[in-house]
Amino acid sequence: MSVTSSQPRRPRSGNRRDEAARLAVLHAADDLLVEHGFGALTVEAIARRAGVAKQTIYRWWPSKVEILLDTLIEDSDKRLPFPTEEPTAESIRGYLRRFARFLARDPAGKVLLALVAQAQHDPDTARSLHERYLGPRRARERDMLARAVDAGEISPRLGPDIAIDALVGPIVYRALTGSSIPRDLVDTLVEDLLRPRSA
Repeated sequence: MSVTSSQPRRPRSGNRRDEAARLAVLHAADDLLVEHGFGALTVEAIARRAGVAKQTIYRWWPSKVEILLDTLIEDSDKRLPFPTEEPTAESIRGYLRRFARFLARDPAGKVLLALVAQAQHDPDTARSLHERYLGPRRARERDMLARAVDAGEISPRLGPDIAIDALVGPIVYRALTGSSIPRDLVDTLVEDLLRPRSA
């Protein structure tokens, strides 16, 4: 799937108290989501947990979806980074393994799954999720595959966009349905779909 924090940030006043409040809101939102689920998550509950006024939250975010997206973007940048070296079949395999762990174990992975589920019946959530998270991350994933192809590291059986869907789709599906994500699933996907160059 695919993000970077190249998204423009909302204006902030810049003082330390505002940044502390912003981080408290983001942490409260993902904690409450994990504890109670998307449906029970409210701006009022986030404000209480973060120790800020509800008006402060609405000054910075129009909805709980946008709060969760900010949380997801920041946490993904820290905990699901892209390989910094030139991509190889092994670094792509490693990225997909980290993605599987992110969905299965990380609170931010739960945020992503909740937003994907909500996007199925809320067009506004779907639009924000694609514009702010999935689109930028997919662009980075596409670039990662393209550079590995150019280096002769992989030879995908499918075009780049369909290859990305085929690689991450089974991982997301198992996470959404509460199933474990076996390590050999990632290995099989890489071997079958990317045909890595033999050593």
